[in-house]
Amino acid sequence: MPKQKTHSGASKRFRAKKSGLVKRARSGKNHILAKKSTKRKRGLRQGTYVDSTQAATIRNLIPYQK
Repeated sequence: MPKQKTHSGASKRFRAKKSGLVKRARSGKNHILAKKSTKRKRGLRQGTYVDSTQAATIRNLIPYQK
């Protein structure tokens, strides 16, 4: 059986945790920042977890991350 290829885009965006959760960065922090409040931008720095409905799909894209 050949090795499975890692999806390079997904490997840059997601990290799989040992608990099975998939960690991701929050969206909305790249441009049009002048109209966003400091409090809102500070909240966007915090990471969060992928929704459980999509976590299994993303875990298939990053098979060798544990």
